[in-house]
Amino acid sequence: MEDRIITYGGQAVIEGVLMRGQKALAIAMRAPNGEIVVHTEKLSGLYQSAVAKIPFLRGVILLSDALALGMRALTRSANLQTGEDEKIEGPMLYLTIAFSLTFGIALFFLAPYGIGKLVDWLAALLGWSQGGNAWVIAIAEGIARLVIAVGYIWAIGKMPDIQRVFQYHGAEHKTINAFEAGAELTPESVSKFPLEHPRCGTSFLLTLLIFSIFAFSLLHPLAWVWQVLGRILLIPILAGIAVEYIRWTANNLASPFVRAIIRPNFALQGLTTREPDFSMLEVAIRSFEEMRKAEQQ
Repeated sequence: MEDRIITYGGQAVIEGVLMRGQKALAIAMRAPNGEIVVHTEKLSGLYQSAVAKIPFLRGVILLSDALALGMRALTRSANLQTGEDEKIEGPMLYLTIAFSLTFGIALFFLAPYGIGKLVDWLAALLGWSQGGNAWVIAIAEGIARLVIAVGYIWAIGKMPDIQRVFQYHGAEHKTINAFEAGAELTPESVSKFPLEHPRCGTSFLLTLLIFSIFAFSLLHPLAWVWQVLGRILLIPILAGIAVEYIRWTANNLASPFVRAIIRPNFALQGLTTREPDFSMLEVAIRSFEEMRKAEQQ
């Protein structure tokens, strides 16, 4: 069971699903003509290296690599739908990733800090505090960060195209849940399994945001420049901790305590998954099976 937990994961793409193992990945996509198009490729040796076994460090390195793989997979799936053959690789790929990371850091980590400072200034203006209150800033920043994250996910989930991506996200989860339960991988069988999965990236995001609330509160006695830089520099460290936490909870689901503390993670997954139809489950299953075949070659 430990091998299964470590090995298999994935993500939804446009009209398709990416499934990733330790040695290979597969992307199955529904083409406009209704056919399922599959792409497989071997993963870099990073996934089997000694680095992949070092707690905390492995999370940061593998997440950064997975981000690049995911970006390429999304581009491939989008090109299939439009009939274009544009590749994002090399400098363009890294520029795209850098822009995405910059946007994410600004929206989810720096903007809440600004909101916290604004709330502190308003509290002092109204005579509710003396200003510069670390607790006021920390609490306001933490609440703002969670509201922005949940609000952003809820808002994009209203878009029809994103709703279909969320359905494929659900198909990915159901397929992996079915495999880990030892069930037959058919649309009829897989459809009976839950939408939620303990190793979901949504769970990682919520865990990272919650951990950041406590870690960033320790920065408030510092000068504002170090408060800002500290938030950026702590993100990789917190990401590594969040990955280990997610792995630990996934390995200990038999514990009632663990099942209780991951309920918020599952609740947030309710915003990023939708019930897939059988054609979507067929795509997810095909992706998983092709990945398994590629792993054995």
